[in-house]
Amino acid sequence: MSTDTDRVDPGHDLSTWPLDQLRTYIHAASGQQLEAARAAAQGHAYDSTHPKEVRRQWAKLSLLANRRMLTDGKGHHAPVTRQDFMLRMWVIDRLGPDDTDPSWSPEALASDTLAALAFTPAQAAALAGSWRDLAIEQIRELRWHKNLTAHLDSLVGYLAPGPTRDQLVAWSATRQRLP
Repeated sequence: MSTDTDRVDPGHDLSTWPLDQLRTYIHAASGQQLEAARAAAQGHAYDSTHPKEVRRQWAKLSLLANRRMLTDGKGHHAPVTRQDFMLRMWVIDRLGPDDTDPSWSPEALASDTLAALAFTPAQAAALAGSWRDLAIEQIRELRWHKNLTAHLDSLVGYLAPGPTRDQLVAWSATRQRLP
């Protein structure tokens, strides 16, 4: 038997809300509300019937909701960061890079990625060699590194040769060895 609380209120279907209304909601939302808003905004960003600039606006709104999860204290750092990196990479791949906006700049994404990693590629590779013998916390850390570097194969193609690109290429190779 369903109750009134089981029914979905059409007024709360965030995917039907206009951009400005959803932005206002995100600034007041917390927890699962932010996740629902992030997903709704991301869905609009993926909608190929919208012009590119509108899709970028929706993607930016999704990033806002995602980042608010961290400041809200209810989001876990690694999954939120992974979502951030993956959406930014998707926009760069599908809608094109934009070096005037750090959200869509390959160089900014590369720097943010390296800043989010606690290990060097050599450290991660050394730990991965005997990962089955590691404590669960260390295995979890290696998994986070694997997830946080999932976009690197696409990203390196946008970067000019240099130390940052070299580090990401090393991470891309190391990533294959992580649990």
